[in-house]
Amino acid sequence: MFWKSKKDKLKAKVEKLLAESYKLSHTDRKKSDEKAAEADKLSKQLDGMS
Repeated sequence: MFWKSKKDKLKAKVEKLLAESYKLSHTDRKKSDEKAAEADKLSKQLDGMS
C-alpha cells in the first residue's frame, strides 16, 4: 500500500519530465526537446509493461 509500483514510479517520472520540458520550452528549446525525448522513451517503456 505504501510502496509505489515500478509502473507508478515511471508515470511520475514521465509527468515530471514533461513539466520540466514545458518550463524549459520558454527559455532553452534544446534542453526542452531532450527532456521531452526522455519522457517519450520512458512512456514507451511504460506501454511495454502493460
